[in-house]
Amino acid sequence: MSDFAQAAECLKVLAHPVRLRIVQMLLHGRYTVGELASDCEIQNNVGSDHLRLLQRCGFLTSERDGRKVYYQVAESHLEQLMACIEGRFQAS
Repeated sequence: MSDFAQAAECLKVLAHPVRLRIVQMLLHGRYTVGELASDCEIQNNVGSDHLRLLQRCGFLTSERDGRKVYYQVAESHLEQLMACIEGRFQAS
């Protein structure tokens, strides 16, 4: 049962419109917190909070390049999950 409990916790983390948009963007490239926050129309500190939650579940990794930190998807299964979500909930 603990595997399902862990899965449920991570699915709860994904169950937020901003976090879903962040994952959608990161599936197509790597971005800084500022770029992600700007697209989602949120403050950078709020974007950082969302990214921290996603990293805690192992969905994302970060990489420093000079003064910038870029985020990217670490969990390959997110692509299939997002395809399912987009197919069901996004208008064609």
